[in-house]
Amino acid sequence: MNKASGKFDWILFATTAFLVVFGVVMVYSASSYSAMIHYGNKYFFMFKQIFGATLGLAMIGVMSFVDYHLLYKLRYVILAVSFVLLALVFIPGIGVESYGARRWINLPFFSMQASEVSKFGFIIFTAAYMAKHHDKMTKMGGIMPVLLVGGAICLLIILEPNMSITLCMIMLMFIMLFIGGAKIKHFFILAIPVIVLIPVLIIIEPYRLNRLMAFLDPWKSPLGEGYQLIQSFYSLGSGGFFGLGLFNSRQKYLFLPFSESDFIFSIIGEELGLAGSIIVIGAFLLLIFRATLIAQRAPDMFGCFTAGGIAAIIAVQVLVNIAVVTGSIPPTGLPLPFVSAGSTSLIVFCTSVGVLESISLRSHSSVLMLKKFKPVKTKKGKKNKKSE
Repeated sequence: MNKASGKFDWILFATTAFLVVFGVVMVYSASSYSAMIHYGNKYFFMFKQIFGATLGLAMIGVMSFVDYHLLYKLRYVILAVSFVLLALVFIPGIGVESYGARRWINLPFFSMQASEVSKFGFIIFTAAYMAKHHDKMTKMGGIMPVLLVGGAICLLIILEPNMSITLCMIMLMFIMLFIGGAKIKHFFILAIPVIVLIPVLIIIEPYRLNRLMAFLDPWKSPLGEGYQLIQSFYSLGSGGFFGLGLFNSRQKYLFLPFSESDFIFSIIGEELGLAGSIIVIGAFLLLIFRATLIAQRAPDMFGCFTAGGIAAIIAVQVLVNIAVVTGSIPPTGLPLPFVSAGSTSLIVFCTSVGVLESISLRSHSSVLMLKKFKPVKTKKGKKNKKSE
């Protein structure tokens, strides 16, 4: 176990706390009307979000003081738990089906989305493998274990079906291989089956093809597949520069489906305008920057790859979510980290921030202080390093 010699990243924590609290407010704003209509309680989704936020922020504190090297020792256990959770989704009575997909596990007090846990299980396993076998990462055979594990997770997720998380997993896998040292030619080789697979997945499921057509021209089916995207455009467009004001969204009155979850950024744009949207995006960029900085300062390869993987999955999900609600890519269901309604996503992402803090606390002080060293000459005329 490494003795802590770094610092707690208060900027990272403050940014995360801001996004989490902001998410609770926006979930209430986006869901109050629909919650009253469907559940008879306008605070229904907000209370669930507060539960996730409380537990999530607590997990930041807990994980920051747990030596992250423990995750290295438990990498196979964490990976096994990820696979078990993904498999439980398909068991009747345990897995919960909603909107034609089985993505949730029914627990006594709340439901859990297994794919959210599996993404971070994959990060821990891959970071540990690449740290231990970093000398093999330049060879195709060396990256095969990562591909096999990532491919198995993607297979279970696409069977739910959940194409959005599957694509995020593929992007995460490619980014981690890149930071792990895989060669560019490997990515060209791996890109071929991915390019072939995506159209196949779209064709075999008619609703995916319909979504693609709606993305190309949503006004051809304004009351069908194009409805949600059109409502998102109305929401963002009506916000202007400063927005309609907090809690003043019109689209949340059952016009925009999933306004509290996958399309919450549309409500942010409507109520807070372009200015508010830029602030939120800026907060995410700051968070990703701090995570990347922690990766650079990590005391070992495992810490570096783990922090890099966490930064990557946050960046990927933010990019995909905002691209969807702005009509830049075909519609797909993917939450905005720390902000969208969903306790599982919130708790898991906050836990990952706790891991980042653990890495930051255990960063080498010598790495952070390198610039304070300068070469001096010894009596024999040789150069040596000595602290000022």
